Amino acid sequence: MSYLEKTHRRKNILTGEWVLVSPHRNQRPWSGATERVDEATLPVFDANCPLCPGNTRANGVKNPTYQSTYTFVNDFGALTSHSPDDTSDHVSSELFISEPATGECRVICFSPDHNRTLPELSTSEILAVVDCWQDNFVDLSTKYNCVHIFENKGAVMGCSQPHPHGQIWAHDHLSTEIEKKLSRFTEYYAKHTSCLLDDYVNAEISASARIVIENEDWVVVTPYWAIWPFETMLVCRHPIAHFGNLDERMKTSLAKIIQQLTIKYDNVFECSFPYSMGWHNSPLQKDHAPRQLDNAPRQLENEEIWRLHAHYYPPLLRSATVKKFMVGYEMLAESQRDLTVETAAQILRDCSNVHYKKAGI
Repeated sequence: MSYLEKTHRRKNILTGEWVLVSPHRNQRPWSGATERVDEATLPVFDANCPLCPGNTRANGVKNPTYQSTYTFVNDFGALTSHSPDDTSDHVSSELFISEPATGECRVICFSPDHNRTLPELSTSEILAVVDCWQDNFVDLSTKYNCVHIFENKGAVMGCSQPHPHGQIWAHDHLSTEIEKKLSRFTEYYAKHTSCLLDDYVNAEISASARIVIENEDWVVVTPYWAIWPFETMLVCRHPIAHFGNLDERMKTSLAKIIQQLTIKYDNVFECSFPYSMGWHNSPLQKDHAPRQLDNAPRQLENEEIWRLHAHYYPPLLRSATVKKFMVGYEMLAESQRDLTVETAAQILRDCSNVHYKKAGI
């Protein structure tokens, strides 16, 4: 038995956190909870869906009859753009620390069709989503330091609407994950005068065992330290720190690799594969300049330390009905996984690039 087939720990070099790897546990019998697989055929248009074109949302606003992507300010956003008038309740001491948090939350409908998720869209339709991500990032980055673009897919990941959509949350404070990464990236650059993610991706390409897909601009890898069973990371291969700097070729190749990856995900268990995914753009300067005439986003002071990347966190483990739970040891000690990332990468690589719904067509 090789070292990697025995229980061991792996360190996440992006955050400094550890994960316990226990490959033998994947052989244990399962009699726990399973998730219901909802393979009901959805209509192209649902008159009761608040995201479908032409429908009225809960706040009384009527959606336009959009034909591609559609963006609107979240009717129930977790952040608001105005600070409270009275901040006297916010304290700062060693034991009790708080601060105001302001920002903006937006919803992006990927398609007017109620029944088609990203892997079922064409590359040109996914490119429209990528363009929408870029447009919103550029706009929001003129006002906020931290812009999070993400998607929760599937009811098991808390998605309340099946209509294909994602979200963007933007705020001035640095989120915990970005702050951790910024610290690690800065330390690495100070020591090596190179970008941590560049060096990591190049090492993964050389090793090849954890590479799922790659093209001239992007690479998908099951990270060495991954927590979720089929977790992947999508990384730009060029010195691009945020969405604002992607050119047309990079956006087109990104649309293609997103389509390939999400199709492979659906094909693993022949179901609409749930996940949470999100982009980590470089944080922007805290003391930002006024809005620029060309709408260009503000630049990171040390932009050379960061590379644009996205994380995909799917919960399914053994089948379309068995998911990984983050409980007990994971909540109280450190993350733990059973399936090795090398095995997960091989499973994803071997999945067809043709969506299972179209395999017989």
